[in-house]
Amino acid sequence: MLRIAALAPLLLLAACDAEVRNPAEGDETVQMKADADGRVAFNLPFAKGEIKLPTGVMSNANFDIDGVKMMPGATLTGFNLDAGKDQPGKVNFTFTAPATPQEVATYFVDQFKAQGVEAAMAAGALQGKTKDGATFLMRFAPQGSGTSGTIELDAKQ
Repeated sequence: MLRIAALAPLLLLAACDAEVRNPAEGDETVQMKADADGRVAFNLPFAKGEIKLPTGVMSNANFDIDGVKMMPGATLTGFNLDAGKDQPGKVNFTFTAPATPQEVATYFVDQFKAQGVEAAMAAGALQGKTKDGATFLMRFAPQGSGTSGTIELDAKQ
């Protein structure tokens, strides 16, 4: 299961700079996009708008995939969520970590193994499947003395 604590404040703050819509007239598509500064744009069946999350929400986000937490010292720098009635949900995250790409990859491989989650390095990326069947792909690239990473999570089809 994937959890992001940053999404709860988004729904609570949806009234900030929002356009309320009639859900019956929508296509049931859900889209959210956030950047490292906490600016979040959202497009929900019942509202569309933008909010600014409090300082630190992105860097202190409660992130996990089947019990695997973000690497200590890492910071979420953005996320994008797309889901709809006729399409499976897709969530993309970007992050930075204060370790080399190899160290970050090793951290995640070891953590997934400890949680009994199917994951392995293949073609330069960490590929796996959550316990509920969602697939994920993690990529790691050097950035200064640390790592820039991406996580693509596709909901179970």
